[in-house]
Amino acid sequence: MAQIFRYPDGVWPNVAALGFTLLGYAGGIALLGSESWAFNILGLLLVAQTLVWSAYYIHEFAHNAIFKTALANERWGTFMSWINGSCYASFADMRRKHMRHHVERADVVTFDVRGFLLQSPAWFRNTVLALEWAYFPAIEFLMRGFVMALPFRDERKRAARSRILLTAVVRLSAFALMAWWSLKAVALYFVSYLLFVTVLRFADCFQHTYDAYPILNDQPIPNDKVRDRAYEQTNTYSNVFGLDRPWLNLLWLNFGYHNAHHDRPVAPWHRLPALHRELYPNDYGQVTPVRELLYSFHTNRVKRVLSGDYGQVLPAGTTGRADGFLGAVGVSFLTAV
Repeated sequence: MAQIFRYPDGVWPNVAALGFTLLGYAGGIALLGSESWAFNILGLLLVAQTLVWSAYYIHEFAHNAIFKTALANERWGTFMSWINGSCYASFADMRRKHMRHHVERADVVTFDVRGFLLQSPAWFRNTVLALEWAYFPAIEFLMRGFVMALPFRDERKRAARSRILLTAVVRLSAFALMAWWSLKAVALYFVSYLLFVTVLRFADCFQHTYDAYPILNDQPIPNDKVRDRAYEQTNTYSNVFGLDRPWLNLLWLNFGYHNAHHDRPVAPWHRLPALHRELYPNDYGQVTPVRELLYSFHTNRVKRVLSGDYGQVLPAGTTGRADGFLGAVGVSFLTAV
C-alpha cells in the first residue's frame, strides 16, 4: 500500500474514504429503491455524501495528492468523474483549468454565465433567476449543459464530440435501467444530486474574492495587478464549520481549510486541519465559519448571479461581517473544458 500512495500517513485514511465513497454510493442507490422510507432517506443522504466526496477526490487527484504516479491519479480522477457526472469534461481539462486558478490566482472560468444571461431574452433570464430564488441550482446545470454542447459549437473542440455522445449514451442507459428497476429511485437520486450540487456551490461560493475571467483557451489573464502570495492569502477564505469541529469539516473532505490548501496545494485532505493550525493563529481573520455565511448564501442567492464582483468581507469580529460577501457562481472545477 505504501508503494501506491504518495504519503505513508495517507494510506488508511484514503483506503477508508475511497472505500466509503464507492460502497456508500452503490449501497445508497440500492436503498433508494427500498419500500421503506427510512431506508430511502438513508440512501438519499448516502448518495449525496458520496457524490460530494467523489467530487473533492477529483480535486485531490488533480493535485496528485493521493497516489505516487500521475497516471494513477488521472485514472481515479476519471473514475470519480463518472460517479458524479462530470465525465463530459475530461480529467485533463478539469486539472488544467484548476491549475490556472492556483498559478494565476484568479477564477479562470470556461463559460461567462453572467454575460450569457445578460444577453439572453428576458423570459429566459428571469426564469433562471426565479429558479435560483427557489434554491434550484440552475446556473450549475447551465454550466454542465455548456460543457456538453461546446464541442458541437466550437470546431476547436470537435475531437470531443464522439466522447460526449458515448458518455451520454452510457449514462442515459444507466438511468434508464434504474428507472426500469424503480422510478422512485430515479426521483430520489435527482434529489441527492441537487443536495450534492448545493453543497459544492456553497463551498465554491465563499472561498475567494478573486477576479473572474471567462477564458476558453490558454490566453493569459490581464496583467492588471500584483497577484503574489500575499494577494492570494488576502483573497482566500477558509469556510469551515469550526476549527473545533473536525468531523463536520469532513462533509466536504476538509476543502474548507482553503487558506492552508492554497499555501501548500499538494498537502492531502487529511493533513489540512493540522496544517491550518500550524500556519495560522486561532483568530486568523480569513476564517469565515459556515454560520457566518448562511445568511449571505440565502439573501444574495439571486443578486450574486448577475453581480460583477464577489463583494467583500469585513474585519473579524464585525457583526454581519460576511453579509456583503456575495460570493462566486459558476466557478466549479467540475465544469471545465
